Amino acid sequence: MGTLSPVAFDIETSGLAQDAVITVAGFTDDLGSWMVLNTGGRHADSDHLLDELRQCVENPVGLRVVEHEAALLEAVDGYVDERLGEDEYLTAYNGETWNGGFDLPFLRSACHRNNVAWPFDDVAYADTMEAIQRFDTGDTGDLVGVYDRLIGDESCDPFDDSKRAVETWEHGDWLPLLKHNLADIERTRELTSLASEYVPKSDFSMKNLAPPQS
Repeated sequence: MGTLSPVAFDIETSGLAQDAVITVAGFTDDLGSWMVLNTGGRHADSDHLLDELRQCVENPVGLRVVEHEAALLEAVDGYVDERLGEDEYLTAYNGETWNGGFDLPFLRSACHRNNVAWPFDDVAYADTMEAIQRFDTGDTGDLVGVYDRLIGDESCDPFDDSKRAVETWEHGDWLPLLKHNLADIERTRELTSLASEYVPKSDFSMKNLAPPQS
């Protein structure tokens, strides 16, 4: 792994049905956090949302609001081009593991259905969940449970269950949805930093996300 610094990534979706879309995508790095919200064509007061989010965390937060999934994907691509450097790697909690994962497979399908290029071309990736499995967390395996067991700091997450993210998007209740994503990307990065102190480099399964035909 060398001296690469982790950039945590997480998405929220409108569900798991065939017509589900990405509703929020978030990143957090050394400079702070950044999120993009897909409103599905509805109104959102971005200035108000950003003011509220900045009261939740100490680090800087940025927000972009778009009206559809294709615009969200293009915003993600813009973040990668502008902010993701050669000395950083992408990570997510169960984003993509050797036998599954959620965030990256869903993102690939979203890019395909919107005819948008893959944003993580030539980006290094290591999954936080695989590294954190080197700790004793008992029967706990989910992000929130593992975080609470190993770190336990308070977060801005208003949800007890991540399924609430689907309901809030359907109702246009943007702030709790964004707070949930912000909490998850911060949890992911903190767990990755913890693992980097105690887990051997060889247990960080690093790979390049560039497709062969990119």
